[in-house]
Amino acid sequence: MIEGLITHRSHHAPKATADRLAARISAHGATVMARIDHAAAAAKVGLEMRPTEVLIFGNPNVGTHLMLDTQVMGLELPSKVLVWQDPDGRTCLSYEDMEWLARRFGITSSAWPAVEKLSLLTKRIVEEAAAEAS
Repeated sequence: MIEGLITHRSHHAPKATADRLAARISAHGATVMARIDHAAAAAKVGLEMRPTEVLIFGNPNVGTHLMLDTQVMGLELPSKVLVWQDPDGRTCLSYEDMEWLARRFGITSSAWPAVEKLSLLTKRIVEEAAAEAS
């Protein structure tokens, strides 16, 4: 277990999970800003890696409040979720706990509603992406 990291298991293959995650992000009003396929990048240099993809997403109406409070939060925003396959072939989704990050960066109580909103949003989209067929 890694401090500040939350991991969920998915009922779907990695690619399907990443696609479901992208769809859930959009459905909840956030924007997928990038998808980084680490396994594909590894293959380009002759290395083999289990499926590993990062989706970067955000909503300036939420994240900006955190950066206005503590500008260095920009190092952690927009949010990221890693979709990966473990050695046993199970698909996982991992992301940083926003409340843990907020404490680490010293977010003040006035910005805490944005922390809670972003934390709940990330948890919800990950759980929806990982869930059995909807």
